Amino acid sequence: QVQLVESGGGLVQAGGSLTLSCACTTSGRAFSTYIMGWFRQAPGKGREFVSAISWSGFSTTYADSVKGRFTMSRDNAKDTINLQMNRLKPEDTAVYYCAATRVAELSNRDNDYGYWGQGIQVTVSS
Repeated sequence: QVQLVESGGGLVQAGGSLTLSCACTTSGRAFSTYIMGWFRQAPGKGREFVSAISWSGFSTTYADSVKGRFTMSRDNAKDTINLQMNRLKPEDTAVYYCAATRVAELSNRDNDYGYWGQGIQVTVSS
């Protein structure tokens, strides 16, 4: 069983920065055995992949829309992941979700992720 809780969302002006965090509680398998991902869903749109990070944190992958602006990291000692978001744009406005999976490789497919947080709102004003 995995429980995920996001924090750090809010309202920011275009060009600004926000850092999202996700705290993970697991029973059984260690947090470090899960690949972690961030997804987002804007109003009226489907859920969209943002980024994913390997068990060790050494490998990451990003959606083209956020590459170069967002940085994902993890701290396996604290069972947390972060998403540093810089140069935010109005089109980044969405509910952001952290997710966990035990697939073998980094995945950008939401169907691969079996555990989800409740989501947190990020609003970027123009």
